[in-house]
Amino acid sequence: MSDRLVDARWLEPPEPMELTLAALETLEPGGRVRLLIHREPYLLFPILEEWGYAYQIHSGDDGTYEILIRHKEQAAP
Repeated sequence: MSDRLVDARWLEPPEPMELTLAALETLEPGGRVRLLIHREPYLLFPILEEWGYAYQIHSGDDGTYEILIRHKEQAAP
């Protein structure tokens, strides 16, 4: 499985959303998008649901969020 990294830490809106959605449009079957961001992207979650993606959120000690995004039909790791 290949991860596509979107490092959006400290980017200003709407750039993190735009980069993430662009990565999802080219996501290969079985792949994931790994989003790193400095705040929880609440506006992204409804879009992911609507587009058929599942996600897992991990928060780091430094305040960074790591969000792993995959197609819903894929089995969770």
